[in-house]
Amino acid sequence: MSKPINRVTLFKIPNVEDQQKLLDIYKGMPSKAVKDGKPYILSVTAGVAKPDQRAQGFTIAVISVFSSVDDMVYYDNECAAHAELKGFAKSVHQGAMMVFFENELV
Repeated sequence: MSKPINRVTLFKIPNVEDQQKLLDIYKGMPSKAVKDGKPYILSVTAGVAKPDQRAQGFTIAVISVFSSVDDMVYYDNECAAHAELKGFAKSVHQGAMMVFFENELV
């Protein structure tokens, strides 16, 4: 069995109300995102970044865990719930967002 894929996504969303809306969308993602009629995201943890120069302007950090690369690819390309999330995020995000994923954690 493969190790889970841990994906970190960082957003630059200056408006606090928009930040909260994105967090609310992420909160429902583990049950709303379905593949073959079943939830497929293992977990989602999302929160507001602490103001710090090291944050480089990123305001929201999200860790999503998938059981496989295939599930993450499905999330990016076919998941209706993620398409909705992306639509909102693109309308409020400023600058470049960052995505990092890894399946071997030390």
